[in-house]
Amino acid sequence: MSSPLNDPCLKWRKAGRSTGGGSECVEVARVAATVGVRDSKNPDGVKLAFSARATRSLARKIKAGQFDL
Repeated sequence: MSSPLNDPCLKWRKAGRSTGGGSECVEVARVAATVGVRDSKNPDGVKLAFSARATRSLARKIKAGQFDL
């Protein structure tokens, strides 16, 4: 079964603050009610799908510093 995350027409994007030479970037793409995530260095590798709600929750926690080391 083919995943919608492998659709060649899907528009993947990096965060606006990513630099062209960034070595630790992820890309995201909206797919129906989910958000696809992949490693920008390996676009043909593993792709993960999360609900939009889970993605918003994660973004809020990151911005609040909950995962700072």
